[in-house]
Amino acid sequence: MAEPALILAGVTAGYGETVVLEALDLALRQGESLGILGRNGVGKTTLIDTIMGHTRLRAGTLRLAGQDIARWPPWRRARAGLGYVPQEREIFRSLSVHEHLQIAARPGPWTIERAFTTFPSLAERRRHQGDALSGGEQQMLAIARALVGNPTVLLMDEPTEGLAPIIVEQLETTIKQLGREEGMALVLVEQHADLALDFAPRCVVMDRGRIVYDGKSAALAQDRELLQSLIGVAG
Repeated sequence: MAEPALILAGVTAGYGETVVLEALDLALRQGESLGILGRNGVGKTTLIDTIMGHTRLRAGTLRLAGQDIARWPPWRRARAGLGYVPQEREIFRSLSVHEHLQIAARPGPWTIERAFTTFPSLAERRRHQGDALSGGEQQMLAIARALVGNPTVLLMDEPTEGLAPIIVEQLETTIKQLGREEGMALVLVEQHADLALDFAPRCVVMDRGRIVYDGKSAALAQDRELLQSLIGVAG
C-alpha cells in the first residue's frame, strides 16, 4: 500500500504563545484533492502555515511521503515536495515573471513553458516585473511558481480572494484542472464553498482549530442546512 502523501497526527500549533490548532489529525493520499472550509479565524491558514513550517509546533507529528518533517525548516520542506501558494502571493517586485519561474523550477512534468501555456497572460508578460502585474496576474504567477517546482503536495491558501469575478472564473477553471493532475495531491483553502466542494471529492471543515467535518464534498454540497451550520453561509 502506498505511503500517504501527507500525515498530521495530534498536531497542536500556533504563533508564539498562542495556540490555534489543537490535537489535529489529517491524512492525505497520494494524488488526492482536499478542500478546506470554515469561517474566518478558525485556523485554516494556520493549518497551511504549520504544514509549511511557519508556526510553533507544540505537539504532534508531520510526515511527508513517510518522512518526518516536523522539525524541518520551510526551505527543506519545499525541496522535499511541498508546494505553496500563499494568501499574500509574495511576488518579488524587482524580478520578472520569467525570473520568478526560473528560480523556482525543478525537474518534472511542470516546465516553465507548460506554465506559460496554462497561463497565457503570463507568457505575454514574461519580461514584466512583479510590481507591474495586476492582482490576478500576481496570483497566476504565484500558482505557476509553485507548479514549476513540481511538488508532490500543493497547498493553496485562498487563491481567489480579492480578485475580480472574471479572474476568479479563470482561476476556478485552472484549479479544477489541477485537481485532475496525476501524482500531485492538492489542498485548497477557499472561502467560496461551492468552488471548494466542486474542486475536491473530499473536504474538511474547521472550527476553533479542530476538524469538525471530514467527508464527501458531494454530501455536504447537497445538505445546505448542514453547510450553513458549519460555515455560516449557504454557498
